[in-house]
Amino acid sequence: MVAFDIETAVRDRYAEGAKAAQPALCCPTDGYDGQYLTILPDEIVEKDYGCGDPTRFVNEGEVVVDLGSGSGKNCYIIAQKVGELGRVIGVDINDAMLDLSRSYIDEMGVKIGYHNTKFVRAKIQDLALDLDALNEWIVKNPITTVQQMIELEAECDRLRRETPLIATDTVDVVVSNCVLNLVKPEDKQQLFAEIFRVLKRGGRAVISDIVCDELPTQAIMDDPDLWSGCISGAFLETEFLEMFENAGFHGIEILVRQEEPWQAIDGVEFRSLTVRAYKGKQGECLEHHQAVIYKGPWKSVQDDDGHTLVRGARMAVCEKTFGLYTDPNGPYTDAVIGIEPYAIVPNGEANAFSCNFDSFRDARQTKGLDYRVTIAPQACC
Repeated sequence: MVAFDIETAVRDRYAEGAKAAQPALCCPTDGYDGQYLTILPDEIVEKDYGCGDPTRFVNEGEVVVDLGSGSGKNCYIIAQKVGELGRVIGVDINDAMLDLSRSYIDEMGVKIGYHNTKFVRAKIQDLALDLDALNEWIVKNPITTVQQMIELEAECDRLRRETPLIATDTVDVVVSNCVLNLVKPEDKQQLFAEIFRVLKRGGRAVISDIVCDELPTQAIMDDPDLWSGCISGAFLETEFLEMFENAGFHGIEILVRQEEPWQAIDGVEFRSLTVRAYKGKQGECLEHHQAVIYKGPWKSVQDDDGHTLVRGARMAVCEKTFGLYTDPNGPYTDAVIGIEPYAIVPNGEANAFSCNFDSFRDARQTKGLDYRVTIAPQACC
């Protein structure tokens, strides 16, 4: 148990970072596409603190949420990439950082040619609660008694329920650049659940954060400067991926892993990791006589639902899993070949499919037992 408040240490450090640039505050990031940086004010770039570049993984027309938006650098880059039909929501709780990012919103809208960006006040582990709206309520209803505290909690619940800041299943991409490690350990499970909640089915998270190769020492955990400096709250590399898996994501993939450590303290190495993960594997399993063939190069692989695919073999899958594997915007499309049955099974006639064991799909089941077609040689060479 640390002897200080983690949130206070982080808030104070980043408030100072909004006043004056602090190059050592986080892992410097190179490789941003220069064409998107050209129109950004110097102050936004200088006071940006992160460890990766998730902006390269968003597309035109998407709705994107940036967790811990800070100076607004990533949001204003993404605003250019998603275009006029896209939308960008920056989430931060630090007043100084919000003042900074919001101060350029009109100027940037003029430069870009449209206004598609807003910055909201919230804890990134509680994306339903609009803290600006809550603050307005508190101004009108000062808290001086226990009963009023109870009323405050009820108002928080009402805001989450009736006017959520970011509604469920409304976002195409959630990005973040080195802020998940700043959340208190006891809130991190809720944090990943919130990322999962706001994403649409088929949506994805692209998160850059600091990870470590072994558990930090107690001395590291007890240092407030190392907490606010993105060190003490770093995830174990394996734990970081497991957090996505436990929240219900699939197709979890390391996109970028910093080769050399950013820092090493007491023998523990800390480096940047960028991970992408998808939402959408939940749902009913129905039999439509579909199959997939894993291309390789591994002899066999296992997905996040426990399905094992054998290289070159027709593996039986349910309609839901078939859709995940063959989605052109999903994580698996380049690794598998989808095989539809010759006779399509109508939705109302499909039986339940058991995903509890792996099975090969007989070619006759795909073609149909009465299939007797003869095809003359084709000019294929």
